[in-house]
Amino acid sequence: MSRTDRSTAMPLTEHLRELRSRTVKSAIAVIIGMVIGWFFYPQLFAWISAPFNDVVAQAKSQGREVTLALTGVADPFVLQLQVAAVAGLLLSAPVWLYQLWRFITPGLHRHERRWALGFVAVAFPLVVAGVLVAYSVLPIGLDLLFGFTPEGVANIVAVDRYLSFFLRMVLVFCVGFLAPLVLIALNMAGILTGKRLLSWWRWIIFIIFIFAAVATPTGDPINMSLLAAPVLLLVTFAIGFSLLNDKRRARKRARNGDFSDLGDDEISPLNLDDDE
Repeated sequence: MSRTDRSTAMPLTEHLRELRSRTVKSAIAVIIGMVIGWFFYPQLFAWISAPFNDVVAQAKSQGREVTLALTGVADPFVLQLQVAAVAGLLLSAPVWLYQLWRFITPGLHRHERRWALGFVAVAFPLVVAGVLVAYSVLPIGLDLLFGFTPEGVANIVAVDRYLSFFLRMVLVFCVGFLAPLVLIALNMAGILTGKRLLSWWRWIIFIIFIFAAVATPTGDPINMSLLAAPVLLLVTFAIGFSLLNDKRRARKRARNGDFSDLGDDEISPLNLDDDE
């Protein structure tokens, strides 16, 4: 039975049971990460607020007033809970990424299950890279936005709004860095070929720069390029990997004499080793 048959033959109750199992495992990992984030909250908040504090110092040297403030009675508790939740999601990323990949690929053969481990092994560093690049871009965006403040007006920014701004930046950069990995996964699953990706190169460049322009808070060329350039480099690598993977598959099919998945407009190669 093929892996497609095995996955489609799985009854609905078994699908739901597997979904529940993987959701519970992911939730436990997130909760453990939240507990760790709760105890290390002072260090985490100092790290999150550091870009803002850099802008505050620069604003004071220019005679402008920029302040990060809590405006509600329960805000300190809610803030610590939010920071712990974000830390839990990031720390548990290897677990829930693995569980997600294994759920959407239930029909993999045993030797193909290493794809899931490889997916996580590559995805987690890309998430970390996205966070670090967003963190380095954030002060530039904040300084540019605060630069529009009229003279004599103070910037009093609620902490929850700054945290939302921070998380949005991190999220869009992580999505941008993970997109090439998704392309590779689709190619390895046989859904998307490297040749097809290469034929879309103009649209890919256009979409990457549109995404960077919309995702960055200021939309200026510097911030846009800081996101678009690494994503474009990663997508180029993904296309190159897909082309090499397609050639490897073609050689393997030729050795096995399997041409069942060739398109209608493709010609199967002649086997010159057989006697007439």
